[in-house]
This record gives sequence, structure tokens and C-alpha cells, in this order.
Amino acid sequence: MSEAAKTLDGWYCLHDFRSIDWAAWKMLSSSEREGALAEFRKFLYKLEETQEMKAGSHSFYSIIGQKADFMLMILRPTMAELNVIETEFNKLKIAEFTIPAYSYVSVVELSNYLSSDEDPYQNPQIRARLYPELPKTEYVCFYPMDKRRQGEDNWYMLPMKDRGNLMRSHGMIGRQYAGLVKQIITGSVGFDDYEWGVTLYADDVLQFKKLIYEMRFDEVSARYGEFGSFFVGHLLTDEKFTQMMHIQ
Repeated sequence: MSEAAKTLDGWYCLHDFRSIDWAAWKMLSSSEREGALAEFRKFLYKLEETQEMKAGSHSFYSIIGQKADFMLMILRPTMAELNVIETEFNKLKIAEFTIPAYSYVSVVELSNYLSSDEDPYQNPQIRARLYPELPKTEYVCFYPMDKRRQGEDNWYMLPMKDRGNLMRSHGMIGRQYAGLVKQIITGSVGFDDYEWGVTLYADDVLQFKKLIYEMRFDEVSARYGEFGSFFVGHLLTDEKFTQMMHIQ
């Protein structure tokens, strides 16, 4: 039996994707729509307060394409807190006019392939990665992924040393995009349908294509990677969300 990689685990994570029922939203009066938006702003303000206290983080993006209309990504110290926030959103008036499109449940993760600290949780750089403040870049890209487990291309049958060498080579590609792309890796074994969720942040959306394409040629992705659906979004400020929900 191959040795399992131990993980460092940080904040729990929920990616919540929603589509808007535009036909039903248009049926509301302008005052009803404004009331629903005002209530939702209070909900977002509570999320901001938590982030300012460094007790969690969140990001809010419109989704480009037909898979969803917007995504809320929430980080919290416990899974129970994510459950409370999800329920709180579902009780909002605006939730009556949204349709769940997709969700992903995971936990911020670092593997021991890349860490040799005796007590890594005391390392400020590692803590910043495990308990991050999510960026407010112009664009976001999210996708889930697995490591292949088929025949000779079975990641989990490789010795720990081989996996470590492959992951170091893989990580070198990502480092070339430092300052251009911010990456949050979340583990989801036992939590969701895939094994990891990858969330990328950048001000230049083209960097997602460049990074992911280049990584396709690395053995970790080319031989062992299995990928789910990709979601790309644009940052939603209060002003932009108001414009998005405005009805003439």
C-alpha cells in the first residue's frame, strides 16, 4: 500500500452557484425588488464584517455563460458555519428568485508534498494560505478535479517519493504566474463528488487559459488529471450587482 499524503487543513469552503429566475424577478414591483436587494446588502455586509474580523472570508462574482448567474464563495472555521450561512441566504427574499445551479463543499488544503515544517501551523506563510482573505480581482475561475485511478495511470499506487517529485515539478509552473494568478486549493475527498476544488483569481482573464494550458503538458495533469466543469466569473461590487438586477 502506498503512503497517503498528510494534509494541512484550514477554513471550510462553500462555492454556491445560483441562477436567477428573471421571469419571476420581473413580475415584482420596483419597490419589492429594492426591498429584496436591500435585505441582500445587509447579508453581504455581515459577511464583510466577519472578513474584517479575520474570522472568515468570501468573494462574490457574476458567472459568464449559462451554467449560473452568480457565485458566492464562503470560507469559515467550521462546516457548521457554512451550513448556517447557506440557510440564512435561502431565507432571504432574493433567494425566492434564484435557482441552485451548482455547489461545491471542501476545505482549504496544503499537502505534505510541499511542507517540511515541524509545526507548519505556526508558520505565518502557511497560515496565510490556510486561512486566506479571498482576493477581489476582476476575474475568478473555479473547477473541480480528481487524480486518475486507472490501470498503470493510478496516482494512488505511485510511491510517495515519486508523487512528491511530480508535484514539485507541477508547482514550478504555477510559480511562473506569481503576481498574475492567485490560487486557492481546497480538498473535498469525502465532502463532494471530486477530490479537489481549484479557485483561481486574476485581473487578466487570459492568464487562466495560459496557466491551465501550460499545466496540461505537465505529467501530473497530462497523465493523472481528471477535470470537471469550469466556471469563469467577473467581480460583483454592490454597484455592479445593482445594475445586474435592475429592470427597466
